[in-house]
Amino acid sequence: MKTGKLLFLILSVAVAIGADKKEPFRAGEIDKYANKQTNQGVTIAAQPYENPDDLKIAFGKLNPYEHGVLPVLVLIRNDSKTALKMDHLQTIYMAPRGRKIESTPPKDVMLLEGTRAKRGPTITGGIKIKVQKSKLNDPVIEERAFSAKMLPPGETAYGFVYFQTGHSRGTSLYLSGLSEAGTGKALFFFEVPLD
Repeated sequence: MKTGKLLFLILSVAVAIGADKKEPFRAGEIDKYANKQTNQGVTIAAQPYENPDDLKIAFGKLNPYEHGVLPVLVLIRNDSKTALKMDHLQTIYMAPRGRKIESTPPKDVMLLEGTRAKRGPTITGGIKIKVQKSKLNDPVIEERAFSAKMLPPGETAYGFVYFQTGHSRGTSLYLSGLSEAGTGKALFFFEVPLD
């Protein structure tokens, strides 16, 4: 009888631990995205995430958009015959009236809103300081970020880039900094509409 209870307890703990793990985010097939562009055998798709249901699938309980950060999913498929270097990838959110917003690195996103200190008196007359961390300080921001530095032929890479803005109509995502790994030859820039 004791062995059965012990086995039940072990299985219950294993199920509880498994339930706490976050499911990895998976992007769909690149051809299913409406917002995409193809140049020189390279296809780039982009999708802004502002809908609460989409954000929950991608980030769980964290909603970056509620805190002034627009996540944009970027997918890059390499149908060329050469590997691509992406370590100098630059992404810019092109807003209406020519306004340009550069992406914010994931580590910086996690620090937005900063740490706030609340001061208050203690019973002994001293000052108690309570530090409140940024609500965006969550490892999921870095886990979901676009981080590929190289892309072999026939492969697809994806991840999020982050912009400190709200989403509006008439915008596009400007990407540059892609080059052929063997020759170093730069690819033309991409401008993917986000509507």
